[in-house]
Amino acid sequence: MGTFSSFFDSQSRSQWNYNTLKNFRQISPIVQTHLKKVYMTLCCMLVASAFGAYLHIIWNIGGYLTTFACFGAIIWLHSTPPCQEQKRVSLLMASAVFEGASIGPLIDLAIQIDPSVLVAAFVGTALAFACFSGAAMLARRREYLYLGGLLSSGVSMLLWLHFASSIFGGSTALFKMEIYLGLLVFVGYMVVDTQDIIEKAHLGDLDYVKHALTLFTDFVAVFVRILIIMLKNSAEKSERKKKKRSD
Repeated sequence: MGTFSSFFDSQSRSQWNYNTLKNFRQISPIVQTHLKKVYMTLCCMLVASAFGAYLHIIWNIGGYLTTFACFGAIIWLHSTPPCQEQKRVSLLMASAVFEGASIGPLIDLAIQIDPSVLVAAFVGTALAFACFSGAAMLARRREYLYLGGLLSSGVSMLLWLHFASSIFGGSTALFKMEIYLGLLVFVGYMVVDTQDIIEKAHLGDLDYVKHALTLFTDFVAVFVRILIIMLKNSAEKSERKKKKRSD
């Protein structure tokens, strides 16, 4: 936790003013163009993912099949050479559609309970993504890449928690720990992956397809966890209201 607090302390020590927000001099014009391409591709992936969720709501196609199809499209994408750009972009959008269909049951549940929760979760995720990605861009190069080791340890803890809950039975406390720890880890990955993409671009790696996929994975992971937390809170509030009415 000290490492994460140092992240916010270092940001508070910086002079956050209008001139700071314009300070992208450490990012070369080529890298800035690359980042624009990455974020435009990311926006297209989010639209494709929303379309996949819509397909699930209509035809109920989301499940293990779409999850495996998403993994298959990603593996196929990584095995395709960068020169086949059109094919790689098509595979990227296909993986986004399958990912949207995979989380479609959760989105369908949110629509049935309270549609405003779905909108609030997406807006909250978008704001968090914009803030942390912006902080990573404005920070010194490689400043937060050291967080990668800590975040990898967090992912390992998540895997062990999921393994323990599947064997010994899940509890409410274990579920909350897994959700909140996962949210903290993937918010951290937003910062680390943004700086990693910038650093790779400075070294000549301008594969915007692969970089957009990385950021899309972070976005979806944070969105799913925020949505689950908000749905749980909404369900608890509705139960309290029912108890008050019965009393």
